[in-house]
Amino acid sequence: MRAAIHFHPDAYVLDGNQLMGRRAAGAAFLRAAIEAGGDPLVGYVDSKEIVDTFTGAVRSLDPVAVTECLVKGNVAPLVRIGCLYRADPVMGPGARLRLRSGLSSYSLCGITHTLLSSGTLDAIGSLLTEPVMDWDALICTSSAAIQVVTSTLDEAGEYLRWRTGTLVPPPRPQLPVIPLGIHCDDWSSTESDRSKARQSLAIGDDEVVLLFAGRLSYAAKAHPFQMYEALRDVADRTGQKLTLLLAGQFFNKPIKNDFRENAAIICPNIRFLHVDGEDAAVYAAAFAGADIFVSMADNLQETFGITPLEAMAAGLPVVVSDWNGYRDTVRNGIDGFRVPTWAPVAGPGVRIAALYEITESYDFHSSRTSTLVSMDSAQLVSRLVQLVRSPDLRREMGENGRQRARQDFDWRIIYPKYRELWAELAARRTRAASNVQRALIAQAPRAHFAHDDPFRRFASYATRTVNAATLVRTNTGADGAKYAELTARPMLSFWRLPPELAGEILDAAADEPVAIGEIARRLGKNSDMMIEQIARLAKLNLVTLHNAD
Repeated sequence: MRAAIHFHPDAYVLDGNQLMGRRAAGAAFLRAAIEAGGDPLVGYVDSKEIVDTFTGAVRSLDPVAVTECLVKGNVAPLVRIGCLYRADPVMGPGARLRLRSGLSSYSLCGITHTLLSSGTLDAIGSLLTEPVMDWDALICTSSAAIQVVTSTLDEAGEYLRWRTGTLVPPPRPQLPVIPLGIHCDDWSSTESDRSKARQSLAIGDDEVVLLFAGRLSYAAKAHPFQMYEALRDVADRTGQKLTLLLAGQFFNKPIKNDFRENAAIICPNIRFLHVDGEDAAVYAAAFAGADIFVSMADNLQETFGITPLEAMAAGLPVVVSDWNGYRDTVRNGIDGFRVPTWAPVAGPGVRIAALYEITESYDFHSSRTSTLVSMDSAQLVSRLVQLVRSPDLRREMGENGRQRARQDFDWRIIYPKYRELWAELAARRTRAASNVQRALIAQAPRAHFAHDDPFRRFASYATRTVNAATLVRTNTGADGAKYAELTARPMLSFWRLPPELAGEILDAAADEPVAIGEIARRLGKNSDMMIEQIARLAKLNLVTLHNAD
């Protein structure tokens, strides 16, 4: 089973965009879909301007890949394909648009990435009020993610029940847990690669290199303070020459300078290096040349965390915070160590939530929450000391992680799980059409109320209505040439229809008043479309409208 991919450059293209986990995951997913082969890769884009970007993104990965691109609104091929996948949890708008082709005409599939923003949580809660069905799915990338999603839906349901008084819960989408994948071969390296990488980074044989990779930000990934202090203590205890290698992108130069200056103050006994994550070759060299991977993630926005997997695929032992998706990927004591974390009980966060709602500043909200999350510093130091002192332990855990990444998280393993899910959703649609949900499908509106026919919604505005029975009479001197002359003016050009059709309509009503429905019949056109076009001709004073009575 395949799916059309709702393609937007922000979700799948790395070039020209800041390096973020969701973009890296999107690019890797796109590559996995291409490498899976089979049917043409179908992109679904919001506008014609993005068609070339989609094709270019695919061809940059496989120059001979066969593609098909659908522009938003062209749903007939979606009905044939059976599923539309998008790289976020915002499924409501797509579900609304699907009403026009039928509630069970195809499935929708989204995925979780950042869950902290109010916009994302609102989108998840709205799955109960949008026409999202149980033949749709929201993929949760970790056990932590599904708990957030489930609790959000539960609370949204309670809110809805309070507001409407109904006790009947609406259908929910499926919530499968499918982790993100990586292309393990991209991260494998040899001893020769390691030597070249360390030489290129001017790292000596006597240095133990600890790597942190990803967003270099105080609030969006991992605050470095506890890591800095731990490394200082590890260097003091072991007497080992340590190097901290940061691989990634800083949001701006002041943050970059602050990271470096604080490292010099907090852990002056540690050598500090930085490589730009935008340079793929240098970024890969950081993994090849490192000895230990460290990531003390503390933010609430992340649900999975892909960099530990990349480190595991590179054969590095990993020391991570016992936090969100890291619990699903890193086996404590086998691939590395998970360091216990502390966060406040529910209650103190009420004030923080209120401040976010008032200020609408996501960055401040992420900062306020992440600064309340701490690591067990003593255990962090102890685990790092173990690994720094024991090359054998580093090799053992690194090899365990390498096998774990390849067996459980390579895209060759993960992508088929997507296809299995999409096939399951298709089966659910088929069953739904033949059981008790048949009535629900039949009673579904043909459009969402926010996108209803504007002349139905605002029917109270006009004095009279233009309908199929309305009589039309062409005004003196009005013809196709006059229409072309008027619509050539900038102020009228956006109303333009083919002058030939305008001429045919004007000719049809030139001799006597004719009902719009009759003109539609004569010209072989849809009656509603003819009402629309004739109403525009009346706007241009080319025809006069009369009531049929």
